[in-house]
Amino acid sequence: MNGVDDFTDFVRAALPGLLRYAHLLTGNPHDAADLTQTVLEKMGARWGAVRRITDPLAYIRREMANCHVSGWRRTRQGDLLADIPDVRVVRDPDPFDHEPLWTALRGLPPQQRAVVVLRYFEELSEAEIATVLGVSRGTVKSQASKARATLRSRLGALVGGA
Repeated sequence: MNGVDDFTDFVRAALPGLLRYAHLLTGNPHDAADLTQTVLEKMGARWGAVRRITDPLAYIRREMANCHVSGWRRTRQGDLLADIPDVRVVRDPDPFDHEPLWTALRGLPPQQRAVVVLRYFEELSEAEIATVLGVSRGTVKSQASKARATLRSRLGALVGGA
């Protein structure tokens, strides 16, 4: 089987999970599709080296998290506009826009959100999360603790008190 076939088979098997993971990271399906496509394009170009990694899926998840955090940092610096646009962009509403857990999760900083997504949605261990994100287990623990505290405070009234 040649490299292109391997990559095609890998994408076919992993795509649903990668899109779900990206959706949880980004907060909407459109950005999730863009993030997934961007990272898979990079991985496809280097598939010969990537497939020799012990766990290519974990490596790709790490790349997705890093790409998402980097993109978030770039956009947080602000875009300067000469004029305010006259036309308002209309997007299809996200069905989860007003769901409390989704809203609270979307409000977390990117690294905390990535830790929560990997731990509770992808069911990875702390060690696996540390590997995916390229951080220490201590960082994973502290980010998870901060994220849980934030979610608890934001959602406390919904579950019977903070």
